[in-house]
Amino acid sequence: MDDFALPVTRYAPSGDASIAYQVMGDRPIDLVLVPGVVSHVEFAHELPGYTAFLRRLSTFARVISFDKRGQGLSDRISGAASLEERMDDVRAVMDAVGSKQAAVMGISEGCVMSALFAATYPERVSQLILYGGYAAATVLADNWEERAALRMKLWGTGAFFKAVWPSQATNPDSVAMGAKFERLSTSPGGIRAVVLLNGQIDVRPILPTVQVPTLVLHHRGDQLIPIDAGRTLAKQIPNAKFVEYAGEDHLFCSGEVEALLGDIEEFVTGIRERSSFNLERVLATVLFTDIVDSTNRVAQIGDHSWRSLLDEHDRIAHRTVEKYRGHLVKTTGDGILATFDGPGRAIRCALDFGAAATQIGLPSRSGLHVGEVEIRDKDIGGIAVHAAARVMALSRPGEVLVSRVVMDLVAGAGLKFASRGAHKLKGVPGRWDLFAASV
Repeated sequence: MDDFALPVTRYAPSGDASIAYQVMGDRPIDLVLVPGVVSHVEFAHELPGYTAFLRRLSTFARVISFDKRGQGLSDRISGAASLEERMDDVRAVMDAVGSKQAAVMGISEGCVMSALFAATYPERVSQLILYGGYAAATVLADNWEERAALRMKLWGTGAFFKAVWPSQATNPDSVAMGAKFERLSTSPGGIRAVVLLNGQIDVRPILPTVQVPTLVLHHRGDQLIPIDAGRTLAKQIPNAKFVEYAGEDHLFCSGEVEALLGDIEEFVTGIRERSSFNLERVLATVLFTDIVDSTNRVAQIGDHSWRSLLDEHDRIAHRTVEKYRGHLVKTTGDGILATFDGPGRAIRCALDFGAAATQIGLPSRSGLHVGEVEIRDKDIGGIAVHAAARVMALSRPGEVLVSRVVMDLVAGAGLKFASRGAHKLKGVPGRWDLFAASV
């Protein structure tokens, strides 16, 4: 797979249903991700951190993700799929990719079926990982008819995702994304059927029969599935290891992701190559900005006024980068370094930030490039970082300059580009086609 491309969606026949799945990586160990109640194998890549999470897993495993029948891009059905049908879907996807045995990671609702699958087909499960799960629906609600009616009424508004992702509950862009994810995952009638079925599920009697090595993971402040549900789940599986993390998000690619991924890698491979994301290599869009003619500006207005302006510049940077779901790596004294999981958002951030900085009297220039970056503690490194810095150095005052790969990746996003020719970038091999971005 191309370093910049997302996995291709394919279909596996499972009885009368077609199950949408994706594969990332080519390691000898297989890892199957069993989704929760919200699933869409393609739109999930829009979530901040999701693609990076899967890419990190793919450094030690071939990662297989799929939509259960009735969800996402898999065939829609009348009612909700039974646990038996859901297990058939896992087997069908594994068969389609030639996987005889895999580590199975159940997420949220997917935990009950994953545990049942491991107990039923131990020869096909090397390890069982249960994230944010529960064993019996009774721990979540007393009246499942009311719960189903409320889910149905609010489905598609982002209300469910506020509980899944409470750290972003006040961010209108994140709530809008969550609402779209809900709608793409299933219909209001579909979620009602799933909730009512889940209300009847209780796998506690089969948990003592799970014999495969099991790791249970849970965020301590999880607002959707209480941590006591995770602790109870772990206690009922022989020799299961339970790990809890700080944070209130139910979303697995949010919160203490570094520690969680390290625990999964160590559990699956027996080796912890990275104790955190400190040596993590991920695909990202890198943004560098620089204040135009900052030295002369300091001389004109004096150190005190400059410091005040620079503080306002940095506050604008924090707000704008957060607005576009980026990560502000650091301020550089007269600019910023930030990363994004989507090049379109990175460009729009650079354009908005440039306009805001100009309004306070600090015109800037920007450079962007997409590539693999190495995360080192709180900093980043790698050829993509150097390339973005060199692109920025060639940009004109007030300009957002991007490499060709950035432009190619945002085709159809409503952005405009003007060619700035081919250039040699200092310290970076080859000639680079550069383009000025605008809206």
